[in-house]
Amino acid sequence: MAAPGAREVRIGEGGASGADWELLSEEIAACTRCPLHRGRTHVVVYRGGLHPTVLFVGEAPGKDEDRLGLPFVGRAGRVLDRAIASVGLEAETVGIVNLIKCRPPSNVFDAAAARTCRPFLDRQLVLLRPQRLVSLGRHALHTLAPSAPPITQAAGFAQDGPFGAVFPLLHPAAPMHAPKYAARWAHDLTALRAWLALPSTQTS
Repeated sequence: MAAPGAREVRIGEGGASGADWELLSEEIAACTRCPLHRGRTHVVVYRGGLHPTVLFVGEAPGKDEDRLGLPFVGRAGRVLDRAIASVGLEAETVGIVNLIKCRPPSNVFDAAAARTCRPFLDRQLVLLRPQRLVSLGRHALHTLAPSAPPITQAAGFAQDGPFGAVFPLLHPAAPMHAPKYAARWAHDLTALRAWLALPSTQTS
């Protein structure tokens, strides 16, 4: 069953022109649907190509992302970029988005803002048409795969969701702040590399 606001669609369906993407990005950039717009410096829409092979979905922008208007460009972003390179992905084959497009105060995840932003995420998924989805952190996981177990159980194992199979990872900040998660992060990246090598019909 899809989460509220989700469209039942398998990734890879549909299609879009650059103009469609530009119009959506402009709509997101002008959004004032929730209180977070009052404190933002920039809306954080996307980083990557228009048709990425693999789309990484995070949770919300932080200070550096708000300043630069791009997702995952701070310390956690550097961890993510190293991870992407380590599993053999080229930068041009990857896209990165967040559930929430504006920075929440004190970097505390805002569930109400995530619900408000959810239609934007769904439309991004349809337009980008990634072949694979990777969630970063528990909020991203349970948005893309609502029936998945808790992130500490699910990370490293593909889950089913309304947009197709999702491969969950811990949030890239986790190994930075807790040594116990560093080994788990490395282990899950090895599993991700193996999952990415599977034919798309075997990823669920």
